[in-house]
Amino acid sequence: MSHSTQRPDPLAPFVGEWSIRRDIFDLDSNWTGRFEGRGVFEPSTAGLAYAEEGELRFAGLPGFKATRGYHWRADGRHIIVEFEDGRFFHRFDPATDGTEATHFCDPDTYDVRYVFEFPNTWRSEWRVEGPRKDYRMVTNYAR
Repeated sequence: MSHSTQRPDPLAPFVGEWSIRRDIFDLDSNWTGRFEGRGVFEPSTAGLAYAEEGELRFAGLPGFKATRGYHWRADGRHIIVEFEDGRFFHRFDPATDGTEATHFCDPDTYDVRYVFEFPNTWRSEWRVEGPRKDYRMVTNYAR
């Protein structure tokens, strides 16, 4: 007799629409910015397609429309995040609160920490450093 244990789908908690607030802090210039909008994770052939749209404003400047997208796919209990063109971005374990990942884009380093408060909220905390970049970005997702 064979017993199979089915692993929970690590993508399942993310499916659907999220309200987004992203705060950006440029540590070199002391500029601040805020993105407000919505993000949607929809099932796709390889996992989830993520698309967000909203308005990005930097202190003292007019806002403008901003969009971005990624592909998320399950890899065992982990999630692999890819850019829209299929290039690898990073990999994380959604079962571990405070999970971290790093993406190197020479000469810049992108470090992320995820904090999950499912089913209704989660956030990503980015620190980006390089010769011409030094900023923090915190994105809160809620539904």
